[in-house]
Amino acid sequence: MRIPATEIRVSGIVQGVGFRPFVYRLAAQYGLAGTISNNPDGVIIRVAGDDAGIDALLEALWHNPPPLARIVGVERRQSVLPESHTGFVILESETGRQSHTHVSPDIATCADCLREIMNSGDRRQSYPFTNCTNCGPRYSIIRSLPYDRPRTTMAPFPMCPDCQREYTDPANRRFHAQPNACPVCGPSLAFHDPQGNLVPMADPLAFAAAALSQGGIIGIKGLGGFHLAVSAADPDAIGRLRKRKHRPAKPLAVMVRDLAGARQIALFGPAEELQLAAISSPIVLLRKKPGNDLAENLAPGIDELGVMLPYTPLHHLLFALPETPPCLVMTSGNPAGEPLCKDNAEALVRLAPFCDGFLLHNRDIHTRVDDSVVRLMGDRPRLLRRSRGYAPAPVRLGVDVPPVLAVGAELKNCFCLARGRDAFLSQHIGNLSNLPTLEFFEQTLQRLSSLLELEPGLVVADLHPDYLSTRFASQLDLPQLRVQHHWAHAASVMAEHGLSEALAIIIDGTGYGPDGTIWGGEALHCTLRKFERLGRLAPLTLPGGDMAARQPWRMALAALHASGLVGKASDLPLGGSPDEKKFILEMLHKNINCLPTSSCGRLFDAVSALLGICRINTFEGQAAMELEACAARALKNNSLLATDLFREINGRQLFSEQEGLLEIATTDCLQAIVSDILAGTKTKEEIALFLHVFLVSAFGNMIGSLHERTGVDTVVLSGGSVQNRILAEGFADFFSRSRLKLYTNVQVPANDGGLALGQAILGGIHVSGYSHACT
Repeated sequence: MRIPATEIRVSGIVQGVGFRPFVYRLAAQYGLAGTISNNPDGVIIRVAGDDAGIDALLEALWHNPPPLARIVGVERRQSVLPESHTGFVILESETGRQSHTHVSPDIATCADCLREIMNSGDRRQSYPFTNCTNCGPRYSIIRSLPYDRPRTTMAPFPMCPDCQREYTDPANRRFHAQPNACPVCGPSLAFHDPQGNLVPMADPLAFAAAALSQGGIIGIKGLGGFHLAVSAADPDAIGRLRKRKHRPAKPLAVMVRDLAGARQIALFGPAEELQLAAISSPIVLLRKKPGNDLAENLAPGIDELGVMLPYTPLHHLLFALPETPPCLVMTSGNPAGEPLCKDNAEALVRLAPFCDGFLLHNRDIHTRVDDSVVRLMGDRPRLLRRSRGYAPAPVRLGVDVPPVLAVGAELKNCFCLARGRDAFLSQHIGNLSNLPTLEFFEQTLQRLSSLLELEPGLVVADLHPDYLSTRFASQLDLPQLRVQHHWAHAASVMAEHGLSEALAIIIDGTGYGPDGTIWGGEALHCTLRKFERLGRLAPLTLPGGDMAARQPWRMALAALHASGLVGKASDLPLGGSPDEKKFILEMLHKNINCLPTSSCGRLFDAVSALLGICRINTFEGQAAMELEACAARALKNNSLLATDLFREINGRQLFSEQEGLLEIATTDCLQAIVSDILAGTKTKEEIALFLHVFLVSAFGNMIGSLHERTGVDTVVLSGGSVQNRILAEGFADFFSRSRLKLYTNVQVPANDGGLALGQAILGGIHVSGYSHACT
């Protein structure tokens, strides 16, 4: 005779997060018999006992799960247990069919493990690979599911008897912790010289700390790849790193020992503190503290620092050594524009030109995962890069979609695999401008689709025919769908918030329009079935195409030409040689190789160059970032809408109807800016702020007019320019004072790193039978 039982199927991130021992302890607490096992869908529990105990167990699953678990579904049905069954047993994982379980991101070291490695009486004292079910590597080491040790890069490290006892003890927090290890049985550190030769020594970590204290640049193998580390207080060492890496101005992220260390170099409040100490442990952009001891060449032209706390035992132990500088540059270990290095042999070749030594370990990284980046806007965290600590956890959709692949954009690429109500975005891939990054994209796609056992029936790509992601999609033997760039941005916000219709403000650097021009300052009316362009920034021209994005002085000349101010402003020092400027002006006059663009990013480039802030972009977005920093010095900590400047501008008519579109008067804006520059009565900080005020007022009031026309009272805001805090907070303040409801990206970046989410939901709706028309 069999025992009546209840079967509970739990889906979500429930493997590798201590879920089975958690349920084991609950069963013991409530006197329940039964079993639990991992299966391809998540976890399956069968329990018999008192109904009140079973109800209490279910209540705990929903409302008090393990810290790293993320439950998205619980199904309950009747079942049975064998008559002879007693107690509660954890069974071997089920395999053999398609997996629908979720994969946990890599997680920062927990407080319990940190106490152990700092405890002189603990067997894991100073062990840099300490972990448990509440922290440590996950996505970066998993080869396949279900998540068991033989399917990870820990397979070459058999557990010693002590670790095995922890692993099999349900009362231990390392119960079924797959990466469990100790100094006896686990991975170890080694130091190599710049030529890649092993340097025998008793304490490689202390040797690395000493090298850093003396200005050395050390390649450090971490959780998801390599960092290049150097003292953040040593301008000469940072200068050498910049020269070797060909990175003259791009800001460098830093790591400090703890929150107290962060307060020594940056200004921040409780909202930033929560992000710094989060289990995802991202880089958080913080305002520089005046008078800090850091080198000026860490983030030239920018008033913020990217700061993170240690997130592995190795980091914590490094900072615990007295020789280690209190603040270290920890920038991605890769040649400029290429993927992060993850393997020892690879790093010893690719990073050799940059490094004075290497701190390596012998736990393989299966999947490279770069650091995530967060910026607080209105005290709310907004992702600028979604990677370690977040990927590949899914974004939940409001509708079911069939299996779809969305390949994303060219810059800041992430792809998305979606099925049902789950959209799995990859970690940050990077700019698909070279073969190594394209190979990383293809490898990650193969690995993640295999891990999720997801075979798409449709591939969605950007309209731009020259994007490598679009070309890759066209080579797949799958039905194809092309989606306009800015519609996909809008759809990414709609997907996050379950919206079916919205007016959209999409502002960024570039996106291919159906009319063959370059869009980037758009007001759209969107559903998940179609979109219509209703407004835009008045176009400027791109003299020389993409070269204008790399040389903002070209956009400054284009702005002067469009505004009829070339002669009046001929003495402005814009950059470029006299012959170059003469040639560009002739191109503009004859309209040769000059594409029209409504790009907000290129407008920022033009104004940045006009003000003498940035005339050449040495990295993507440099001119816009430095212009925002300049404007922030005028705004200080005030609300944009509280300024006299906003009250003055907001009363003006800043847009008009042109050929069926509402068009923002870009030339009026530029004429006012040039007049102020020539008059010399306003500072460049005040003029930079004027552009931000102009854009918030113009787009905000345009959307108000479009609301009256369409009746739509939901607004979405997205695009790379929304990374600008002044604009993002300005729009939020503007719409909070209106009858319209504003939504922005929360779980994915507003830049092109979130584009694939929008592509995926549009593709899913398309497969479901809806038409996709664009006007």
